[in-house]
Order: sequence, then C-alpha cells, then structure tokens
Amino acid sequence: MGFWVFILCMVVLTPLLMLVFGLLFRRTAPREINYLFGYRTTRSMKNRQTWEFSHRLLGNLWSVFGACTLIASVIPLFFVLSSPEDVIGSTAMVTIFIQLAIMILPIPIVETALRREFDEEGNRKGE
Repeated sequence: MGFWVFILCMVVLTPLLMLVFGLLFRRTAPREINYLFGYRTTRSMKNRQTWEFSHRLLGNLWSVFGACTLIASVIPLFFVLSSPEDVIGSTAMVTIFIQLAIMILPIPIVETALRREFDEEGNRKGE
C-alpha cells in the first residue's frame, strides 16, 4: 500500500503543477521577460504585450487541462490498487507520459494565437 500511495503522489504532481502555474499565469505573467521562468518562445518574448497575452492564454489552458488531468490521472490507479508493484508502476508510467503530452499540448495553441493576434514584430494586428 505504501508504494501505491507514493505512486499516487507522483502521478498527481504534474497536474497539480499545471493547475497551480495555470492559475498563477492567468492572473499575471512573470514581471520581467526572461529566459529562465515562464512561457519562453521567440514570439512570446517580443514585448510586454505578447508576454502577457501568451501567459494569460497558457494559464487558462493549463488551469483547465490541469484540473481535468488531475481527476483523470487518479482513476487508473484505483483499478490497480491491490495489484503487484510492477503493474502499479507501469500504470503510473503510462499515465505520466500522457500527462506530459497534455502539458505540452497548449504550445501550438498559444503559438497559433500569438501568430493570429500579433505581427512578426510583436505589434497587435489591426492597431
């Protein structure tokens, strides 16, 4: 049972981080445009407008994806509650790989939105 509890903690870690950073980013982007923390792509780092827009959108997506993934990630572990450790571990590994795919899924969505809203220099289109 101890191994199962440990695996449960590991499985909920990624969705919880997505949820926490999603809620944080939807309210405010990191103060400075930097290369260490935040949603850092060439397009998002053009200026303050693109920086805030990308963080707000990523925050909204991660909040929703994190909450849904958190709930969906716990369910498979209850099906293997009394299974051998290798089954529990394999179930967790598959779940975590799916979580990581869901975690990076917003990148093309945010980049497409940035391309749609801003020109190559980072100015809002239509202004």
